[in-house]
Amino acid sequence: MQVKEIHAFYVHLMSQQNAQQYLSACYQQIETVDASVKSFENCNPFIHYLDHGMRFYENGKQLEPLLQPMLFFYGMVHLIKANLLSVRPQYPESTAILAHGVSTRKRKKKDYTFMDDEVKIQHNGLFSYFSTHLFSIQTSPFPKIKMDRLFALIPELDPLFQFQSDGKLTGIGMTGTKHLQFPVWLLDYYHLTANALINRVKAYLPKLEKTKTENGYIHVYLNAPFYPKDASPFFTDMNEQAIYFPIYREDFLPISEVMVHYLLLYNLSMLCRYEPEWWGDLLTTKPDTDFPFIRSFLDITAKKIPMLLGGNYWTNMLELKSRPRFIQKIRNYKI
Repeated sequence: MQVKEIHAFYVHLMSQQNAQQYLSACYQQIETVDASVKSFENCNPFIHYLDHGMRFYENGKQLEPLLQPMLFFYGMVHLIKANLLSVRPQYPESTAILAHGVSTRKRKKKDYTFMDDEVKIQHNGLFSYFSTHLFSIQTSPFPKIKMDRLFALIPELDPLFQFQSDGKLTGIGMTGTKHLQFPVWLLDYYHLTANALINRVKAYLPKLEKTKTENGYIHVYLNAPFYPKDASPFFTDMNEQAIYFPIYREDFLPISEVMVHYLLLYNLSMLCRYEPEWWGDLLTTKPDTDFPFIRSFLDITAKKIPMLLGGNYWTNMLELKSRPRFIQKIRNYKI
């Protein structure tokens, strides 16, 4: 994933002509849709979702952390809706999917900490809808989840866990590699044999060529370069382009990191709106370990989510260009 290319593609899609051609190319893969008509109808909403989403992010970066969760959350929501329009021409099909799709505790306990707070997943709403249609996750792997477990799935935050001698992820290779190395000590945390661990992860990998265990590592050799999928137990550090794997069995969650950021930003946006005393104390007095995780997360999500969601457009475009049907009907489309 090239940051400069994705940013350039965002700019490219801000034109009505380019947006309509892109949507038309996407809709031609859906047999029941009149691609010409729907791409014309949806190109303006698509552009506005992109434009508003990016403006929320750019303006949020200029503000103090006090207001950032709200801007980053709604910026993310707009970018998600733009993504959905590229695969769901009729979006939104009903008002039931317009709600956020998650909920938090209405009242915070006296000794409240963000790390111990949790969000609950609702059956209807945007979270379940985009999880299904963008990442093919029909059912959430959890009915509710605590914030510390969500933080644990973001590679860029793992150094903060390591400072507490509680690292949550381990590096296993670089993006594009054909050789992954899982530390043997992972087997103790997963209560699995080497073969059982390989069987558990191989569904998320390219075809395996061979495996072997030596020098304290389980070596997995692949027949194609590995780029973690959107819905998998592998997570990527955006800066290092390194692939990470959960250390603990309970954190083996085949989900998209976009889903992780959505849940965290939703809860933070609720806190900064409806819990001003706690939110203000966090930012001014920095009383506990919540602060470094929240502050670092806001910096990371402001950069990472536009790239992850923009990467969907870029990937779609490359896949569409390789299809004969697309090449035949959209010969005049240029990136």
